[in-house]
Amino acid sequence: MIKYVGYDIVFSEVPNETTLAFNISNCPNRCVGCHSPYLMDDIGEYLNQAVLQELLLKYKNNITCVCFMGGDAFVREIEQLAIYLNNQNIFPVKIAWYSGKETLPEDFPLKYFNYIKLGGYKKELGGLKSKQTNQKLYRINKGEELVDITYYFWD
Repeated sequence: MIKYVGYDIVFSEVPNETTLAFNISNCPNRCVGCHSPYLMDDIGEYLNQAVLQELLLKYKNNITCVCFMGGDAFVREIEQLAIYLNNQNIFPVKIAWYSGKETLPEDFPLKYFNYIKLGGYKKELGGLKSKQTNQKLYRINKGEELVDITYYFWD
């Protein structure tokens, strides 16, 4: 089951959004130079619909987006949480997923997401703020088209 190690309200992970970001543990990617290596361990609290509902109620009208930071070991669970967020009636939020994989899994349902980040961290290329990065952040148009918006992070 998917676990998270804390969450925070952030302003820079998804451009122009106030984002409730969950740090997902049990990362299988093992990126050299990872900024959060503790997330490689199987630690934290279970993340489920009840947790999302509680936090949506707590932060109602203060966030515009929910982002899952990781979760590559739990793709179908990330999908189920995105479906829940799309169907909940507390208030509408955009949904983002930061994956460390280079590509999405086959038959991945883009229609449940508004943003997807792909690419593992490579120290020599830097993160999203570097123009040399291998990582890409995409906005999803009409549930199917990936539009590269990585340039939003560049000065």
